[in-house]
Amino acid sequence: MPRPRQFDEQDAVIRATELFWRRGYNATSVRDLGAELELTPSSLYRTFTDKHTLFLRALDHYRATESAEAEQRLDAAGRSVRQVLREWMLWLVSRPQASESGRGCFVVNTATELGATDAQVSQRTEAAFEVTRHALRTLLQEGRRSGELPADLDIDAAVELLFTTVLGLRVRERAGHDRARLATAIDVAVQSLGSVSRCG
Repeated sequence: MPRPRQFDEQDAVIRATELFWRRGYNATSVRDLGAELELTPSSLYRTFTDKHTLFLRALDHYRATESAEAEQRLDAAGRSVRQVLREWMLWLVSRPQASESGRGCFVVNTATELGATDAQVSQRTEAAFEVTRHALRTLLQEGRRSGELPADLDIDAAVELLFTTVLGLRVRERAGHDRARLATAIDVAVQSLGSVSRCG
């Protein structure tokens, strides 16, 4: 009779996510995962098939959590679009995890490590990036509709500029760059959306 599992599989995925996030895919061995999850290699393979499969599950877990958070924070809900955008970008570089020697964003880290060589990883990172682009596009469209942003604002171009800024911020956060300088870059990015002329 098979021995019942003595662990919570979802909890194991969460713990694996933290390990992969800190160390990256290539620097994390099956032995490392076994120690972190308190599993023997045979138990780990029996449950998750292999390291790559577990990594994809970890990436999916992070994406679901991160995407939901981003969509919530980028929901203007009657607030100033510029303020929502600024607060979200500041949050990205001021999160509690950032104190842990700059881990950056797991999706961005993964895209730079594996995105060009692993089709399954690339599909997931690009899907995550598109969620961010969509949330930014929705926010900017709301700003244009409300009159807070210029009527002639090129939404697609602005989304690409802000998205590229966000990726750069995540890399700089991981590198431990001064947050005051990152805040300056954020302010300039928000200002680049232009101003609205008020007549009368």
